[in-house]
Amino acid sequence: MTSLRCIECGAHARVLSGEVSCARCGGLLDPVLDLRRLARTRAATWRALAARRAVGIDEVDRSGVWAFREWVLPELSAKDIVTLGEGRTPLSRGPALAPRVGCWIKQCGQQPTGSFKDLGMTVLVSAARAMARRRRVDALVCASTGDTSAALAAYGARGGLPVVVLLPRGKVSPAQLLQPLAHGARVVELDGDFDACMRVVRALGERPGIVLANSKNPLRLLGQATVAYEIARDLGWRAPDVVVVPSGNLGNVAALYAGFSLLRALKLVDRLPRLVAAQVAAADPLHRARASGYARLEPVRAGETLATAIRIGDPVSFPRARRALIESRGTTTSADEGAVQEAMAALDAHGLLSCPQTGAAFAGARALAAAGEIGAKETVVVVATASGLKFTEAKAAIVRQRPLRAAASLPAVLEALALDGAP
Repeated sequence: MTSLRCIECGAHARVLSGEVSCARCGGLLDPVLDLRRLARTRAATWRALAARRAVGIDEVDRSGVWAFREWVLPELSAKDIVTLGEGRTPLSRGPALAPRVGCWIKQCGQQPTGSFKDLGMTVLVSAARAMARRRRVDALVCASTGDTSAALAAYGARGGLPVVVLLPRGKVSPAQLLQPLAHGARVVELDGDFDACMRVVRALGERPGIVLANSKNPLRLLGQATVAYEIARDLGWRAPDVVVVPSGNLGNVAALYAGFSLLRALKLVDRLPRLVAAQVAAADPLHRARASGYARLEPVRAGETLATAIRIGDPVSFPRARRALIESRGTTTSADEGAVQEAMAALDAHGLLSCPQTGAAFAGARALAAAGEIGAKETVVVVATASGLKFTEAKAAIVRQRPLRAAASLPAVLEALALDGAP
């Protein structure tokens, strides 16, 4: 029902083979669902099934990923599914992008480990557990800027599979470093950036018994595509006009494209939204590639940025992202650090405690609205990818307000607050 297909030469591989690149040409592999089989079910039936599972009590149904299991990995046995109750995140009204231009915030940071990475990891780890019944699986391995390692460690612990994580020393927040350690992963800090960690992990992934868990692994896309399903469902089974997503290694924009494409094929939505890959000026190789029509991507040396989770200069999923942007008539943005800080402050003031990556996406959406590329009547969704609580050090640098001090008495408190009635 599902296979892997090379996006370069079209060669196929088995979905539970453990392969992450094409054996023939080395290209990226994409998961391919049996659309002919899925299309036998009417759109109304799919909608009714989603509604029924939304109020179910079964653990698998309660997962926002596995509630769509026919569109994720239908051949996987329920006994192999590893879930922590991921998905089902709110779609909340956000602050205005410009006068009379509103937006929605898809709060994917409200996950078990605090980021959208849980959506892909529940699928990858579940598949790895199924693989382990047939062949040797010694460890699940990833390079990470923080969020991937937390998700992999948590799901690996729940699934009983060993996890190894490579992190760039000093480039992740204390909260992000603590998470994989707490879940029992073996963590190695490398003297280098994420791209250096990724080079080592790629070499590790070629060893027998090692499962590569970064977004190069196509299985993760199946879980991350469910963000598109939830957005469409929560908008009354309509596609928004624009979806803006923080973009580092570029798997997320590719997953959204795959998700909305499936919905269109099943006649649950009538079109694709314009996808926007939002980057930061310190690490924006995809944005720079736009000038050539995405014909090529020149890796950059990523600079310092608050948005550490997208501080990636040589993204693995560029070919996937290129297709997503071209076919959705999408675009890219690049925000400087000042714009990221202002965007974070605007979201925070609206009650939406944001991470720096979401700040980059909201800043990009603002820039498009200011340039007239987003209209007042368009439905815009900005994907919030992680909890702001994972980035307290970055937020402390931009929060200007500090606690007031007063003696423990009503007059002293009134005086500190400068309220009427103070002596």
